[in-house]
Amino acid sequence: MEEAIKAFDEYLESKGLKFEGIVIGGAALILLHVIDRATKDVDILAPKIPEDIKKASIDFATEKGDLNLNPGEWFNHGPYPLKRDLPDGWRDRTVEAYAGKALFLYTLGRMDLLKIKIYATCDREIDFDDCLSLKPTIKELDDCKPWVLTGDINPNWPERVNEVLGRLKKEVENG
Repeated sequence: MEEAIKAFDEYLESKGLKFEGIVIGGAALILLHVIDRATKDVDILAPKIPEDIKKASIDFATEKGDLNLNPGEWFNHGPYPLKRDLPDGWRDRTVEAYAGKALFLYTLGRMDLLKIKIYATCDREIDFDDCLSLKPTIKELDDCKPWVLTGDINPNWPERVNEVLGRLKKEVENG
């Protein structure tokens, strides 16, 4: 995905366009060199992607078929609603993830990324290894718990959170 982001940066520059946003998910962890697995998209948390940038992302994906990007989805603002639920002060903790010529991406601070990755793991198991890649301590996992518990009103949610955190702690302890 890093190759696609660099190529998209050049593409935006060639079109006289600029975009600055906050990326989360696998793409953020790839840009931070936390993980090296593949991901199919770049999830923009904020701001909502302007129409000219969205059109450029679709045109780019169509023209660069060799990158195997889904034109309508690879550069998206699907997680936009999540920003209202993030821990207080999250914007103050953002860090630079990618600085190009026309594309500037920031991401959440490490603890905020850990929280949303634990939440995602409770929802879908595929994020478990991403949590471990962030190299949490037992204390950090405990510190994440109160926020993660607020993430769902399902009566089984606390049990699921405890189960996921328990497995993460076991992995951290076993190194």
